[in-house]
Amino acid sequence: MRRTVLTAIALTTVLAAGVHAQSGLGSLTQQAQIANKNFDIADKNKDGLLTKEEAEKGPVPFIRAHFDAIDKDHKGTVSKQDVLDYVKSLQQGHRHPAAAASTH
Repeated sequence: MRRTVLTAIALTTVLAAGVHAQSGLGSLTQQAQIANKNFDIADKNKDGLLTKEEAEKGPVPFIRAHFDAIDKDHKGTVSKQDVLDYVKSLQQGHRHPAAAASTH
C-alpha cells in the first residue's frame, strides 16, 4: 500500500506537470489519478508502455521532454516504473550534501 501511494505521488510530480500543487492529500490523490489516466490515454495499444511516438502525441509533457533520459536502456519504450526511477534519480541528484553523507 505504501509503495502504491509513493508511486502515485512520484508520478503526480512528473506526469501532472501542468497542474499547480494545492495543499492536502486529496489534491495529491487527484493529481495522481490524473497522471495515471494521462499515461493510460497516451498508451494507445494498452501494453503498459509508452513509445516515443505515443509520448509525443499524448498528454504527458514531462515524459515527452525527457523520454530519452527515462529510457536509459534504449529499448524504445518507457513504463510507469521507468518514469518513477527517473524521478528518483533526479531527486537523489538534488540532495543536500550533508543529507547525502548521513549514515542514518
